[in-house]
Amino acid sequence: MKAAVFHGSEGGLKIEDIPVPAIGDDQILVKVAGCGVCHTDLHYIEHGVPTFKKPPIVLGHEASGTVAEAGAAVSNVKTGDRILIPAVLTCGRCSFCRMGRENICSAMQMLGNHFDGAYAEYVAVPSKDVIAVPDSVCLEDVSIVADALSTPYHAVKNRAKVQPGDTVVVFGCGGVGINAVQLATLAGGYVIAVDINERKLEWAKEFGAALTINASQVDRVSKEVKKLTGGGADIAMEVIGNPRTIEEAFECVRVGGRLCVVGYTHEAISVIAGKIMFKELEVVGSLGCRPLDYIPLMRMVEQGRIDVGRLVTHRFSLDELPKAFEVMKEGLSLRSIVLP
Repeated sequence: MKAAVFHGSEGGLKIEDIPVPAIGDDQILVKVAGCGVCHTDLHYIEHGVPTFKKPPIVLGHEASGTVAEAGAAVSNVKTGDRILIPAVLTCGRCSFCRMGRENICSAMQMLGNHFDGAYAEYVAVPSKDVIAVPDSVCLEDVSIVADALSTPYHAVKNRAKVQPGDTVVVFGCGGVGINAVQLATLAGGYVIAVDINERKLEWAKEFGAALTINASQVDRVSKEVKKLTGGGADIAMEVIGNPRTIEEAFECVRVGGRLCVVGYTHEAISVIAGKIMFKELEVVGSLGCRPLDYIPLMRMVEQGRIDVGRLVTHRFSLDELPKAFEVMKEGLSLRSIVLP
């Protein structure tokens, strides 16, 4: 089969012919219909972030497809079923899983990081956490639910805890950030979107933002937010992973408010601890999504409340994967998908 194999910072990413993966008793072989192109993969390819499994490794963690083969112990799906594969798979046995916090499972496994991913014609995964895809939903486009929608869903619902009437400022309107805007709006929030790309800010308006701020055109975003909200936002969400924007998001929050950090950075940030105490601020992180949250999220897609087709702005063949990364870096796409 054809696959995009990452050979590390020296060898780079190459489209190769490799064997179709074998499956174990509790696994399924999935014929990949679509795989979302995520910035996380660029961290591996260009920024030196290591994958858990030493290269060579097939990248790609945002996938949907049909079951081509099921292991002897699999009972929840059968050959021919349309399924979504969560980006992160859980053990179901550790203390975090038993507490209902599977997204921070102590033995989590991520496609295209811990084991071969879905920039390929076929991928082998455990069957436990896969989600059924309704017949009315485009199988290729729904692949982006695996991360670009599920990650902000968990962040908005469970960590930022957006309630009707909350003022929410979202920093970053890329593939994940734009869905933080959309989902916070669907939750009843009054959303202010922040970016430096005017096209992305226009997208943010299309997906529900009440107001937008171009950070490159104001002195301080936090000053602008406080002016617009009369003292600060109830909730700030940082969906970039930049230390400076995390600090600025912190400054946007009103007394008693909440900062939710969704973007990843390995760098340190600097905030005044006294403000956290005196203003009774909450600072929370958000990672991935719990398996149980995929059910209501998929229902929202099926009901048309979330239109995944609008979110997929570019489609590429597997051979064109490098071009998909270029389009993403240039800020021209909301989400691209690869069609193996």
